[in-house]
Amino acid sequence: MDRPKRYPAFIIMAAVIVLDQMSKILVRKYIPMGKWITVGERLWGDFLQIGHLENTGAAFSLSLPNPLWNKAFFIGTSVLAVVFILWLLSRATHKIQVVAFGLVLGGAIGNNLIDRPILGAVTDFVSFDIPDLIRGMERFPVFNVADSAIFFAMCLLIVDMIFISGKKAPQPESLPTPEINLPDKEQ
Repeated sequence: MDRPKRYPAFIIMAAVIVLDQMSKILVRKYIPMGKWITVGERLWGDFLQIGHLENTGAAFSLSLPNPLWNKAFFIGTSVLAVVFILWLLSRATHKIQVVAFGLVLGGAIGNNLIDRPILGAVTDFVSFDIPDLIRGMERFPVFNVADSAIFFAMCLLIVDMIFISGKKAPQPESLPTPEINLPDKEQ
């Protein structure tokens, strides 16, 4: 089986990084910290909001108690994750895996290897309402382009696991064993 080309992963990675960083630059420049703008209010109410939030923690603002430990932990784990994803990319067997690994690389580099070392925090800016979907949570946690890329990559990898790589290769039909009749040896 031919292995897919790997270079599209690096193109996807670069595109995610550029989109992520450009969107964060615009948010930091034009939206004051803590300010929220409702998008499509006439149609959807406050379902979708764009705002400005700086997150020093992980997803859902989870973090370690010390900001320096936090920064070191997330940068260190991101470096390990990037190395691991590059290794997985070298073993990719389907195009969907190449796309997914490119998305993960772009997201990990955009959030944890650019934002954290330079700014000390990740800029998040997309918020949407999830009424009564999860008890006690009125809105989905705020996210950004890099987070979205990683989420879509995970969805692609799940699809790959279930429908592509997870299927067993068809086994060739077994051929009947030929009977060999040897002449009796009489001496």
